[in-house]
Order: sequence, then structure tokens, then C-alpha cells
Amino acid sequence: MKIAIVHEWFDTYAGSEKVLEQILSIYPDADLYAVVDFLPNEKRDFIQMKPVITTFIQHLPKAKKAFRKYLPLMPLAVEQLDVRNYDIVISNTHCVAKGIITGPSQLHISYTHSPMRYAWDLQKQYLQETNLDHGVKGWLAKLILHYLRIWDIRSSNNVDYFICNSHYIAKRIQKCYRRNATVIYPPVAVDDFTLNEQKEDFYLTASRMVPYKKMDLIVEAFSKMPDKKLIVIGDGPDFSKIKAKAGKNVTLMGYQPFEILKEHMQKAKAFVFAAEEDFGIVPVEAQACGTPVIAYGKGGSLETVRGLGKEEPTGIFFQEQTADSLIDAVKLFEEQEALLTPQNCRKHAEKFGIKRFREEFKSFVENKFDGSGG
Repeated sequence: MKIAIVHEWFDTYAGSEKVLEQILSIYPDADLYAVVDFLPNEKRDFIQMKPVITTFIQHLPKAKKAFRKYLPLMPLAVEQLDVRNYDIVISNTHCVAKGIITGPSQLHISYTHSPMRYAWDLQKQYLQETNLDHGVKGWLAKLILHYLRIWDIRSSNNVDYFICNSHYIAKRIQKCYRRNATVIYPPVAVDDFTLNEQKEDFYLTASRMVPYKKMDLIVEAFSKMPDKKLIVIGDGPDFSKIKAKAGKNVTLMGYQPFEILKEHMQKAKAFVFAAEEDFGIVPVEAQACGTPVIAYGKGGSLETVRGLGKEEPTGIFFQEQTADSLIDAVKLFEEQEALLTPQNCRKHAEKFGIKRFREEFKSFVENKFDGSGG
């Protein structure tokens, strides 16, 4: 089998790159394609130091620092990539990679982290957060997103099979594209975390400080509970705003290396998570440490955390993204804490491991390839 893997863009190592890393571990001889590649040499280990075939956007002015501003050109760019000589094309996408053009004798499987959030149901939130919800620039942005939606639907027809990272995203794919998707949960490095049954008297949250992560909500809620200690790990554009809301019982540590994060995850009495995520890797990592989760009850958290009422529960859900709702959840957690054992948390987290992902993904691809006459 000749395999091409089409990724969105290479500039960091985050959730979608972790999926790509494992796909490459299954198919190490695959060739890589992307809109742009600005990974420095010292960070290319996860793609096995492979060369990446890129689009014309790679060479446009200021692309290295601001390639996302070329979003309106990306559908055109990805369609110019030539993958005619491959039996299987795997796109790893949350934006335009699935728009790669393939022929009738080729198998195109798309691991879709989400349809373009900012073009679909999160459009208004995106426009507000970027101050593009008014004025001439706002109307231009809305027009571009309108055409991106049209292209997004049309390009979905070139995908033979969709895989996605949660049942939540499967519903979004059905809503946007009217296509079914098979759920294969993304790989979580649960073996990098170890079970710790001895908890200390503090709560933990950790994330990049951007609006949709709702870190300000968590800090606000705990500042109203001065008898409870909260430790916050992470940095980002909202750091100053969040720091201004922090009471004396809230400690903001900023960015911390992995070992410090892991140590706090192991010792925390609970991990607090307020975002509406497609999947949410960090709550799984916390459970791998034996730490229960207090999470917003929407999105991928409903699949990665087992709430009260389920067998062997691992966490508590709050139903509204408000400080009062979270405060009520913390109170419920402290009443029911004995039910959320470290052993059950670890056992649940192990279902999302790397080996499981590799086996499920490889089996899916090879079954579909055999079925297509390959």
C-alpha cells in the first residue's frame, strides 16, 4: 500500500499532532503533506524527521508567523496537492486537509477532529472574540465563512469514510455533512502518568488561558469559596484578566514543565475542567493519575468522565458554565468523594491508551482497503 497522510499545518505539537504521530507509527513509510510546514528541526521527532510536501502558502509573505491569515486561500491550496500515486490517502483534519482531491480508485479516510468550528456552530463566538462581529471587516469575515461552509460541504463528498474523536463530534459531522462517522478515541499517553492514591487538600486546573477554556470561570468560582485551595497551571493571553479575579486561596503558577504538572495532577483531590471540548485529553490524564474530575457536562467530557449514577464513577458534572453551577458541583463532590476512587479513575483512563488507538485505527483502514478491492 502506498499511503499519503495530509495534515493541516505543522507549527506545534498539540492534540491533532499526537494523533498524526500514532498514525505515522502504524504507517512509517507514508508520505506527508500539509498546507505549511514551519516546524524547527529540534521538534520534528514526532514526524520521524520526514520531509513535508507543502502548498504555495508556504512561500507567501509573512506566512511563517501569520499563515492562519491565509485561511481564505487554504481550500484552493490543499486542492493543488498531487496525491494521484497513492492507494490510500489519510487526512488528519479540523480545517481544510480533508479537501484533498482523490480519484475513484483511491481510498480516502479522514480522521476529523471537528468540522471547522468557526465556520459552523461557533461562528458567532469566533467573530465576537476576534472583534469581527461588526463593521466592514465583520461583513467580509462573514462572507468568507459563508463560502468556506459551501466548500466544506462539497469537499466532504470526496471523503470515503470519516473517523472522529468522539460521539459528540460524530453528531457535528452528521449535522454539517449528513455523513456517518466511526468513533475512534484519540491516543492518550496514559502510561506517562502513574496512579497516586494519596491526595492532598487542593483542587487543580490546567490549560492554555484562552476564552473558550473558561479558566476565568473556575478562578471566579473558587475565589467565592475561600476555604478551598485551587492551583492553576497554564499561561496564555487571558492570564492577566484571570489573575485579577483570583482570591488569596487561588495560586496561579503559569506555565510549568510536564513533571511539575504530573506531580500536581497526582496529588490533587480533583481536577476541574470547564471547557466544552470535542474530546478533552487533560481530564483523561488526570484520571490516569487516579484523580477524579469535576467537569462541565457537555461535549467530550460526557465520554471521558463517568458521572455519578454510572458504575464505577470517576467524576462530577456541572450543567451550566457559571460560577454558581461549579460551586454546587464542588459541594456535591465533597459529599460523594468516597465513591470516586483513584483505582476506578485509573481503570477508566486506560481505555483511552495509545496501543488501543493503533489497533483500532489499523484495523479500520485495512478492512476498508480490503473492501475496496485493494
